[in-house]
Amino acid sequence: MKIAFHVFLHFSLLVFVSCYGSNGYDPLENALKIQRLKRTTPNHESKEDVTAENSYSPVYMGPQDGLKDADKISELPGQPTGTDFDQYSGYVTVDPNHGRALFYYLAESPVNSSTNPLVLWLNGGPGCSSFGNGAMMELGPFRVSADYKTLSRNKYAWNNVANVLFLESPAGVGFSYSNTSSDYQTGDKQTAKDSYTFLVNWLERFPEYKTRDFYITGESYAGHYVPQLSQLILQNNKITNQTVINLKGIAIGNAYVDDETANTGMYDYFWSHAIISDEIHEGIISNCNFTEAGNITTACDDYQGQARAARSNIYFYDIYAPLCSSSSNSTPSISDFDPCTENYISTYLNTPAVQQSLHAKPVQWESCSQQIGLFWTDMPFTVLPVIQDLMASGISVWIYSGDTDGRVPVTSSRYSIDKLQTSVKTSWYPWMYEGEVGGYVVGYQNLTFVTIRGAGHFVPSYQPARGLAFFSSFLEGKLP
Repeated sequence: MKIAFHVFLHFSLLVFVSCYGSNGYDPLENALKIQRLKRTTPNHESKEDVTAENSYSPVYMGPQDGLKDADKISELPGQPTGTDFDQYSGYVTVDPNHGRALFYYLAESPVNSSTNPLVLWLNGGPGCSSFGNGAMMELGPFRVSADYKTLSRNKYAWNNVANVLFLESPAGVGFSYSNTSSDYQTGDKQTAKDSYTFLVNWLERFPEYKTRDFYITGESYAGHYVPQLSQLILQNNKITNQTVINLKGIAIGNAYVDDETANTGMYDYFWSHAIISDEIHEGIISNCNFTEAGNITTACDDYQGQARAARSNIYFYDIYAPLCSSSSNSTPSISDFDPCTENYISTYLNTPAVQQSLHAKPVQWESCSQQIGLFWTDMPFTVLPVIQDLMASGISVWIYSGDTDGRVPVTSSRYSIDKLQTSVKTSWYPWMYEGEVGGYVVGYQNLTFVTIRGAGHFVPSYQPARGLAFFSSFLEGKLP
């Protein structure tokens, strides 16, 4: 088994590319394969009490004097004239002994920045960049143009209504780094601890945000990151004399939260959207047991392989989107997502002048780390118990889903919510945006579920206007 495991790792490293969906690259599935293989290894302990109280250990607090001013961005190369908000970026040390530091980017609001809430955004993967993917491709204030050099304004950016903080986590992702190579073998627990250490130090650097309403948002594998970090914040708010973080709510999009529902929901979605045949779907239903105790049989593995082959050459993060083509010679409007955007971002962020303006260490920036997911050390089978804890805590808990995503589709989110066994308070209804259905919403006891019509895995990329409308409702604490 150990030999097979290392052969798999070696092969995976050879075939990996660093962009979501490029040539079928799927960072989440590659990480999950490793974890499923571990669970079938004799004597491997897969069960974890993910709701257990973490024993408190003192959090590293570093000196922050003068660092805010040093982090202020004077101007990004290619930035449009008339930019009317402040930007900051730089590093926060989370472990001085290891030389481990996390990179952040803050886009403050053009209006009411002194009173608007603070929102942390986390991309998933595990191993994918919250700055390059989250800020530059999804909800941030700028888009990179097709000339690879200039930026255009995203009029539906989320910093219109909040001060948005993008964190590259864990170390090894994006511009974040460690001087200790073993730190790149990390997992859920360490990621939550480092993100918490980042936050309390960052709030010392930006003390004006200490008492501000605080929200955490993210997508995909951030379905683990966001609930785990939120739980740690609430625990430490009670038991430490550190900064009390004023956490008001979380929103997780197309979120991987439970392995069983992620699988059953994905294959049901493929079948209901005419991606796989009746025979393949029936073969998966009959031969696959996706529960934690279930083993992946040879027959199940064969049918899953047939499903991948049947899916063929589509971008299954948005099943109706065109692929990036070498014949593309123009950038579509902001509401019509350009499938080559990741290429523009990669070139831009690897320009020395851009890295210098961001106060980033000179590195070969990648959309997703090629090794983080491969060497992930701990990944609970489900975080639904953590979400239940958060629902009971009184903070606002929202799950949202772009309905054209095939990676963590709307069916998976609905199956996960069924497992939470919470009662309906407001029945399913269409919410409207500019006279059209923006999506659908259900209000549960201590939970809100929202779909965004016509959006894929990266909701603000594909439906920026509807995404901002949903996000504004979340911050206001009312159903859209």
